[in-house]
Amino acid sequence: MKNLRVDDSARLIGTIRFGVDAYVAQGAVLRSTGDSLSIGNGSWVLENSVIVGSPEQPVQIGSKTVFGHKCIVIGAQIGDLCEVGNGTIFLPGSRVGNWCIFGEGTIIPPGKVIPDESVVVGRPGRIIRKLTDKDADMISRMRGYDTSLKPLTEHIIKSESREAGKVGKIYRFGTKVPVIDESAYIYDSAEITGDVVIGSNSVVASGVRIIGNTHGPVRIGNNVQIHENSVLHLLPDNELIIEDNVTIGPGCIIHGTTIGFNTVIESGAIVCDYSRLGRNVLVKSGSLVKQRSVFSDNQIVEGFPAAVVGENTDVMERPDWAIRDI
Repeated sequence: MKNLRVDDSARLIGTIRFGVDAYVAQGAVLRSTGDSLSIGNGSWVLENSVIVGSPEQPVQIGSKTVFGHKCIVIGAQIGDLCEVGNGTIFLPGSRVGNWCIFGEGTIIPPGKVIPDESVVVGRPGRIIRKLTDKDADMISRMRGYDTSLKPLTEHIIKSESREAGKVGKIYRFGTKVPVIDESAYIYDSAEITGDVVIGSNSVVASGVRIIGNTHGPVRIGNNVQIHENSVLHLLPDNELIIEDNVTIGPGCIIHGTTIGFNTVIESGAIVCDYSRLGRNVLVKSGSLVKQRSVFSDNQIVEGFPAAVVGENTDVMERPDWAIRDI
C-alpha cells in the first residue's frame, strides 16, 4: 500500500483500513474483527502498542495522531492531530476530539467523551486545561510544522487471524521444555520458555512472552486466552497458576499468582507475585494487584492499588475484545 510502513516485528490481523503515510512500529499489534479498525493519514502507532477493534467496539483513529510506546486502544474513536503519551489506555466507547494531548499512563474510561483541544492526565483521565498556544506549537513542531489534513484515501489490508504453519517460538530452559496441547494456538510472534504447560483450546496472542525459568512452574489451563503483548513471569520459589477459561487482556503483566476459573483481567493490568484471585473475578483495566493480595470469588477490583469496587452476580462471558474467528 502507498507509503504505509509496518515494521517486520509488528502484526496486522484482520481487515484494517489505513490512510496514506501511516506507520506501525516494532512490536505493535493491530487486530480487527469484521472490518472494525481504521487509521487516518499520517498517524503513527509506536512500539508495543495494541489496538483492538470489533463489530461491537469499533476503532476509528483520525489523521496525524501519534500514539507513544505501549498504548492500548480498545473500541475507541480518536480524532485528528492528537498527541498520546506512552502507556495511555483508551477503553470501549470513549470518544476523543481533535488536537488533544494525553499525559503518560492516562486511562480514558469506557464511554468518556473528551472534547477538542483538551489536555488530559490521570487514572481515570481528567481534563486539566484547554490547549494553549504552546501546546499547539508542540503538536505542530512534532509534525514538521505541517498540520494540514488531506482528504482520506483508504487502503484496505487483509490478513489471516491464524496462518497455517506459523506458530510462536518455543524455547528450552535447562532441562525444561514447554508442553503445549496440540489444540492450543500460539501466534507466531509469541515466545514461551521453559517450565510452562498450556492446556487445550488455549490461545497465546501476538507478542506475548511466557517465561518459566528456574524460578518456578507456569501452569495454564484449558480455554485460556492471553492477549497481545502481555508478559507472564514469576519470582523465585513461586508458581503461576491460571485456571480454565481465564481471559487476560492486552498489555498485562502477570507475575507468580493463582488466577481462578473464568476470571477476566482487563488491558494494562498488573498482577504481582504471591497474590490470589478467586473464580469469576474481574480486574479492571490499568489496575495493580499488589503482592500477597487476595480477592474472593465474584469480586470486581479496580485501582492502583486494586480494591474491591463491586460484585459479579452472574458468570461473566468472554469480552467483546477477546480473540475469535475473523
